Amino acid sequence: MLSWPFFRVDSLNDTVIAVTVNRSLRTAAAVLLFTAIRTSAHHAFAAEYDENKLITIAGSVTKFEWINPHALLLVDGTDSEGKTGRWKFEMGSPGALESQGWKKTDLKTGDRIIVEGYAAKDRSNMASARRVKLADGRRLFGGSQCTPGNPSRFPTR
Repeated sequence: MLSWPFFRVDSLNDTVIAVTVNRSLRTAAAVLLFTAIRTSAHHAFAAEYDENKLITIAGSVTKFEWINPHALLLVDGTDSEGKTGRWKFEMGSPGALESQGWKKTDLKTGDRIIVEGYAAKDRSNMASARRVKLADGRRLFGGSQCTPGNPSRFPTR
């Protein structure tokens, strides 16, 4: 016979059930713990970037890293106010970028591009990429699923 929250075992059959239930509960607790840790480690868009401060940087690609969880783009460029410097843009994951038409080889060191993105709240030269005009003239969405303006969030028919 089983009683909750403590198990009382009256026979061998009940022992097998008690062990199975106990193991299942421990497994579920472990999965929940690891999921919570991973979720809290991943930042929210609104925590780092200002949705109301859209910036545009024109310049040259210095580095493009096609890595998880977010691709990274470094650009030496100038903003619309004439401020020059090296800008770091956080982009979507490689899988999300591919679904928007990107290829790993689309950006090469030295390519002249224009990047539109949401400025970091800490006013550093960092932003969340929204749209990138490539050297060949194509314009691709460069953000992640939670980036404002994501065309896949509001598909058109």
